[in-house]
Amino acid sequence: MSKIGILGAGSWGTALSIVLGKNGHDVMLWSILKEEVELLNTHREHIEKLPGSPLPDNVEVTSDLEDTCKDKDLLVFAVASPYVRSTAKLAAEFIPQGQLIVNVAKGIEESTLDTLSDILKEELPGREIAVLSGPSHAEEVSKCIPTTVVVGTRKKKNAEYIQSIFMNDFFRVYTSPDVIGIELGGSLKNVIALAAGVVDGLGYGDNTKAALMTRGIAEITRLGLAMGGKAETFSGLSGVGDLIVTCTSTHSRNWNAGYLIGKGKNMKEAMDEVKQVVEGVYSAKAADKLAKKYGVSMPIVEQITQVLFENKSAMDAVADLFSRDKRQENSSLEWEE
Repeated sequence: MSKIGILGAGSWGTALSIVLGKNGHDVMLWSILKEEVELLNTHREHIEKLPGSPLPDNVEVTSDLEDTCKDKDLLVFAVASPYVRSTAKLAAEFIPQGQLIVNVAKGIEESTLDTLSDILKEELPGREIAVLSGPSHAEEVSKCIPTTVVVGTRKKKNAEYIQSIFMNDFFRVYTSPDVIGIELGGSLKNVIALAAGVVDGLGYGDNTKAALMTRGIAEITRLGLAMGGKAETFSGLSGVGDLIVTCTSTHSRNWNAGYLIGKGKNMKEAMDEVKQVVEGVYSAKAADKLAKKYGVSMPIVEQITQVLFENKSAMDAVADLFSRDKRQENSSLEWEE
């Protein structure tokens, strides 16, 4: 069995420690928060975020970053996207050259427009970086509910190794070389999920949300292709799959924040009530900037960014989306003359 270090003991890092522990690996789960380490060691479960999902005996919880990083077959970066760069800086001296790292957070850095794998490559040069994404609520994974994800890395052998580490009879893992496509799908769906929560909060129906999700994946795909992703990825697990689960589930912190905004709260009030990092908020501005940089039309992203940061009313944003000029649904299709 393998030795694995997980950086980040929030809901997702903890859920993955349960998966890897059940697979028989020796797991060290690290948190920078002393109170979180104490909670997990005392109760052997994350009673605040994943109640009823105990840690296997072979999962050790620690605040020692050096021990977590050294002599590991695989490192898992499971910190929320706003903290990936700072955590990488903190851990750099303890991570050897050639170390295989898989990032499982989803987001885009607003100040640089870097993906999270770009950040890790910059802060941890000489290491092997992979990503893991897909429709995977931590609350369900921690309870061994069947889940399917995709791991992306340029080297097939690394993807297949990570696949073998994580995969079991309830956690199925596919492989892909399309790292940028996987990251963009996983990051941008959070922005669309905020918008989905808004339309639910406003009291609109299934028709409205279906339209939002369908046009949302069209926006994600347009930007993804412009940035070098592959169309197949956006119709797969980290595209349509992740979009569906994040837009339709009450487990989704992005949907929940959007729902509260639709009910009249502002962005800060919604984030405070959700009490977790709402990664779509951090990715929205970056997505809007990327759309402008690459000359890609992303009206849903543009409107939700205005709602979040420019005090635009949610009702006005929906009205503006529906009053846009007429369009052909797919401009690549040809008419019969």
